[in-house]
Amino acid sequence: MKKNFYITTPIYYPSAAPHIGHLYTTVACDAIVRFKRMQGYNVMFLTGTDEHGQKIEQKAKEAGVTPKQYVDEIAEKFQKLWKYVNVDYDRFIRTTDDYHEQAVQNIYKTLLDKGYLYKSEYKGKYCTPCESFWTESQLDENGMCPECHREVKEATEEAYFFKLSAFSDKLEKLLTETDYVQPEWRAKELVNNFIKPGLEDVCVSRTSFTWGVKLPFDEKHIAYVWIDALSNYITALGYENGKFDDMKDFWPADVHMVAKDIMRFHALIWPAMLMALDLPLPKTLSVHGYINFNGVKMSKSIGNVVDPFVLGERYGVDTIRYHILREMPFGSDSDYSNEIMINRINSDLANDLGNLVSRTVAMVVKYFDGTLPSEREEGEFDADLKAMAEKLAPAVEKYIDETKLSLALTEIMTVVSRANKYIDETAPWILAKDPSKAARLASVLYNLLDTIRICAALLQPFMPAMMPKALEQIGAVAEDIEYGKLGKFGVLPENVTVKKGDVLFPRLDVDTEIEYLNSVIAPKKDGYKEDEDLDKANTINIDKFAEVKLRTAEVTTCEKVAKSKKLLKLQLDDGRGGRQIVSGIAQWYKPEELIGKKIIFVANLAPAKLCGEESQGMILCCDCGESVRVITVDAEVPNGSTVR
Repeated sequence: MKKNFYITTPIYYPSAAPHIGHLYTTVACDAIVRFKRMQGYNVMFLTGTDEHGQKIEQKAKEAGVTPKQYVDEIAEKFQKLWKYVNVDYDRFIRTTDDYHEQAVQNIYKTLLDKGYLYKSEYKGKYCTPCESFWTESQLDENGMCPECHREVKEATEEAYFFKLSAFSDKLEKLLTETDYVQPEWRAKELVNNFIKPGLEDVCVSRTSFTWGVKLPFDEKHIAYVWIDALSNYITALGYENGKFDDMKDFWPADVHMVAKDIMRFHALIWPAMLMALDLPLPKTLSVHGYINFNGVKMSKSIGNVVDPFVLGERYGVDTIRYHILREMPFGSDSDYSNEIMINRINSDLANDLGNLVSRTVAMVVKYFDGTLPSEREEGEFDADLKAMAEKLAPAVEKYIDETKLSLALTEIMTVVSRANKYIDETAPWILAKDPSKAARLASVLYNLLDTIRICAALLQPFMPAMMPKALEQIGAVAEDIEYGKLGKFGVLPENVTVKKGDVLFPRLDVDTEIEYLNSVIAPKKDGYKEDEDLDKANTINIDKFAEVKLRTAEVTTCEKVAKSKKLLKLQLDDGRGGRQIVSGIAQWYKPEELIGKKIIFVANLAPAKLCGEESQGMILCCDCGESVRVITVDAEVPNGSTVR
């Protein structure tokens, strides 16, 4: 009887089209899923989109469409991307699906009936992009959202609260006495940052917008994102809706894979919800880092994303899959750059793997007309290569089970490198000159082919499009790559026949490719095509523009804010008695560089406190690639002049 295995990605928020930053989690899960299927598991692989909330409502309004029309379009883009990169999921859930909404209402009713929900009033800091409430102490050093580092607003709202605090002791035990959160240092981080200071109840309903699931017992309240979104992992299996009947087979989940920015919700709120519902807890929460572009998290809002469709068209989907999985160390961030990617393609895929396959197949064709003879002669270096190849599958399996995909790939490529070294050690081209060494030559080439069989089969979950081509070239058939045979050497027929094919991974010219990639990515800084499209979609009329009051002022003094590395405090002569503005431009300007400058500022922006300093406006700046420059005006312009 097959064992069951259930793995999930987070459901993605469709506020904008997907990018390579979304790709890692889903491709990582797909690689694990393919490996488990290869082992014979009965797998359920879930992904989807989280489609409710205030930000979606706002985005749809700006685009002039209904929220459902807006999310339909973006959800389709996610599904198109997953198909393009060969993600073989079993179920795609959308929180706008009728069966999910029905289950969410039932879950809220159950939590209320069991005494875990109560109505109160929320007062605190709210980040609209993250749809998260924060306390003053949780804000970053600049008084901004600790997750996205954008502005938060004071919010007061009637809401239902989930009694998260009631589960504090149980959650601490979960995080300290089990291996639920991986890597384990993430669990310690959660305990120290959230449980030890005192776990607070969480707001789980909203009344300030309407795009969401209405609570069955109080229809002016909308289900807040965390219960709505988190419950997808069980509603997709049929919990409380009757759509499916898979809870008995697949719950609890074997792996929830998430990025670190939503770790606390999955490690605290989600287990507490399950405890409240008397359901088993998931086995593993695997937390990975961000893909950073030039040291900054990839984000649509700051325009540093990389389009996976562009990369896939240029280099092949498998190449992109391999690169992002190879570069992401378990639990930590990874850096993306054009140089890193091109060099990785050349070193691992072109020079090592691709070259090993093409050289070996070419030698079999050249020296034996494509079919090896049965005679063999063992020799030096054989035993070491065979031993490494036979130990490979158990090592890869261990790392796959620990979701350490980068280490799994490292193990495989170590054997690939050893096989290339074996060619140099045995020198087949010299053996070929001596007819008496034909049996030894056949042994060397057979050992290489069988090593490739094992490596290529174990690479199939990571590169499902290209590895079947490699296996075809070395003459391997389906029976040769059954999982039980990947820990054994000598599986290929003695008289195996190879088939010469196209080069799997052509070597790239680094300078040419970097120039190309820069030209593709850079236009968002130079031409701003995407911004232009957004501008056309989000036009405003003259009356709306007139609401923003822009004026000129002279910077009279400027100093760093003591509690912040990013903030400068400027005193302005605005021709109207003066004002103070706090601006996050310290990394681009020294205070003395701004004194005496004539700048433009937003005069009617509501005052805000940043690190304890009141800011009475906002300075106009330009994004210039990786820097920011303050907009200045001629010295003769009077202070306080209206800009229009």
